[in-house]
Amino acid sequence: MILPDIIKVPAVQLIGEKCYSTLVEDFDITDVACLKILLSKGLGFGIVLGGALVKLPQIIKILSAGSARGLSLSSCILETFAIGIGLAYNFRQGNPFSTYGELLFLTIENIIIILLILNYSGRSKDLYLTGITIVAISYVLGSSSIINDAFLSYLQALTIPFSISSKIPQIIINHKNSSTGQLSSFAVFGFTAGSLARIFTTLSEVDDSLLLSGYILGSIFNIILTIQMINYWNTEKIEKISTEKED
Repeated sequence: MILPDIIKVPAVQLIGEKCYSTLVEDFDITDVACLKILLSKGLGFGIVLGGALVKLPQIIKILSAGSARGLSLSSCILETFAIGIGLAYNFRQGNPFSTYGELLFLTIENIIIILLILNYSGRSKDLYLTGITIVAISYVLGSSSIINDAFLSYLQALTIPFSISSKIPQIIINHKNSSTGQLSSFAVFGFTAGSLARIFTTLSEVDDSLLLSGYILGSIFNIILTIQMINYWNTEKIEKISTEKED
């Protein structure tokens, strides 16, 4: 199959000349290696697109409720720090954008959520200081003259316990309240699906055990949050029905 250059050029850049010839021109779908690359790229860009959308319902939910009840500020800060380091690490390692692109969008969305939590918790005075701190950290992480690649790799290793620590306060709050509050189910389910898919794309495209370990551990804690969301979702629905009957 011969495709016009406007389609062929980006397709070749995406899956490589060999796999393009095999899958598109020869239409040979028995090449397992090329099929894995195609699947990995498809999943990767799907996750990037999902990353651009996954936190939007959370932001909308906070704005609609005029409240950030049930959201842990410490969780958001730790998660943003871990994601920001991961973004800088992948970018400076030259990894394909399809293997980490969602980190860019998640960082931006998390920053918005942090600012909203501060605003709705009566800490609006901290907004300016937080904004300045975020800009400064972004510059430092992006500058190889300030943080060299070896130290950035060390920071990336630290994101694994940071990532785990970012989930624990939210899990504890959910357990104490027997509720997930303003936590977005779309965000939780999206994170869980995305982190599981990232295990596959990392195995397929990036030979980096550090990244792989982080995604595996992150998936475990995302699954715990998902279980809480399902469990407390059902509990809240039952309580709501009982309250309506009493009224």
